[in-house]
Amino acid sequence: MTLDKKVLLEELATPYQLPTGAVEFYREYGYVKLKNVLSPELLHYYGTLITDLVIRLNTLTKPMEERTTYERAFLQIMNLWREDEEAQEFVFSKRLAQIAADLMEVKGVRLYHDQALYKEPSGGITPWHADQFYWPLASPNTVTVWVPLQATPLEMGPLAFAEKSQSVEIGRDLEISDESEALMATQLGQFRLHETPFALGEVSYHAGWLFHRAGANASEQARKVMTMIYMDQDQVISEPRNEYQRADWTTWLAGKAVGTTPDSALNPVLFSY
Repeated sequence: MTLDKKVLLEELATPYQLPTGAVEFYREYGYVKLKNVLSPELLHYYGTLITDLVIRLNTLTKPMEERTTYERAFLQIMNLWREDEEAQEFVFSKRLAQIAADLMEVKGVRLYHDQALYKEPSGGITPWHADQFYWPLASPNTVTVWVPLQATPLEMGPLAFAEKSQSVEIGRDLEISDESEALMATQLGQFRLHETPFALGEVSYHAGWLFHRAGANASEQARKVMTMIYMDQDQVISEPRNEYQRADWTTWLAGKAVGTTPDSALNPVLFSY
């Protein structure tokens, strides 16, 4: 291991000091954006290997005009940590996991799963949705970190948030689709939209029930993003309520019994006080 790699691993493990008011902001608004969480050097190193994995593992090769709205939104590759040891180093970052625990105000967090989300040039919108529609989890103590691997101006389709929407029931029975985009575009008028660029090293955390979307990628470069989904380490598996939750129950929770903690090898504790 080179000295440079040691420095990167130390960065992934070093605690990040949340700015004053970040926890309160997250609690109220359902998301928070944090600057200078990861260095350019670290993002370049791990971004390169994550991109290589996405290229190797991607199976979506249809022309853009033949894809569904969901397929046009991004290339989606999940659980890279199980494919590559260095990808696991990034996914298992204690720095990123501790932020998740602190924002949710819980003792520790488990990994639900990771996913790379690459919006290709000319890639379409990511419709309004709430992630937890897909998850058979009893508690709302879930959060996703969204890590752009490059600076992400508005033309590339950065994540946008409907502030405070994590507390409403609207749209909780909708998958990511044209239908969810149409309904939420009208129903979310009561919520302020936060849509701003991401600087290099800036990341966001958003609650599982917060509604969010992303614009199309009008640039000539792929919008490369890595995400990790965290859950309270004491989370409980709930009875699946739709076909997607049934699939997630088997795939990401190892089919563990309803009412138990998801503590299989698929869902390791990444940080705990």
